[in-house]
Amino acid sequence: YTKSLGDFNASTQAPVASCSKWLTAALVMQFVDEGKLSLDDKVSKYLPIFSEYGKGYITIRHCLSHTTGIEGDKPGLASIIKMGRYKSLEEQVNDFASKHNIQVNPGLEFRYSNIGLNIAGRVLEVISKRPFDRLMVEKLFRPMNMKNSSFSTDYEKAVNPSGGAQSSAADYMNFLSMLLNKGMFNGKRVLSEQAIKTMQEAQTNLSMIKYAPAAGEGLNYALGEWILEADAEGKSLVVASPGLFGTWPLVDIGKNYAAIFFVKNLLSGEQKKEIYTELKNSIDNGIVLQGK
Repeated sequence: YTKSLGDFNASTQAPVASCSKWLTAALVMQFVDEGKLSLDDKVSKYLPIFSEYGKGYITIRHCLSHTTGIEGDKPGLASIIKMGRYKSLEEQVNDFASKHNIQVNPGLEFRYSNIGLNIAGRVLEVISKRPFDRLMVEKLFRPMNMKNSSFSTDYEKAVNPSGGAQSSAADYMNFLSMLLNKGMFNGKRVLSEQAIKTMQEAQTNLSMIKYAPAAGEGLNYALGEWILEADAEGKSLVVASPGLFGTWPLVDIGKNYAAIFFVKNLLSGEQKKEIYTELKNSIDNGIVLQGK
């Protein structure tokens, strides 16, 4: 099902802000699938500067789950503007190591920010010896026919794995379809079933959450994605990765569908969680009524 308004359609490219985190987490999991990286590898194995500044115990898992313990700026327009001063991802990540304090030991507290995913993105650059944006095209966008997607922007000099993606509703839907189909897209294996399962496993409990944006309040976090619903045993049923500009992608594992609400403009500075909850309820009710 597709519905568009005006000249903003499923092929229109627009910034997706923190929806980028889901893409970056998937790219990291490709490296895990290939045996080039472990989620429990210390970042300092690839970026020695972290050991020099007392941050040697941070792992890739901590980076993908916002539990690095490094003090960061709260996500928002001000943070995006501030990030624009960096000339490269390497320069920015070195700043995280040398100029940002450790608030708490890694793995103990969750604070949503752009730090962890950007560190992970830099690790991929070091391992592959290729720029992050090129890696994303070669390993994710091209295999999933995401021709209107990129991490190249006019407003940021340095690539931003946490929030710098531009995409379209149709493109991002291809990505969601791959997640829904346990790593397969058009008959091709993009991620292993185990990688998808691992990405959806909760890395937090609610007592760990020290800062979350409005869209994530009261929710647990997995790897690059929020857990909107879970069963009695804690297994994820609905996962999502909302963006600041209002775009809201989700996968409903229990009801076996994926959806994306893709918007053009900033919605009052915060994701309108109640709007998307109503829209999802409408979808769920329609599925029940049709007996599917």
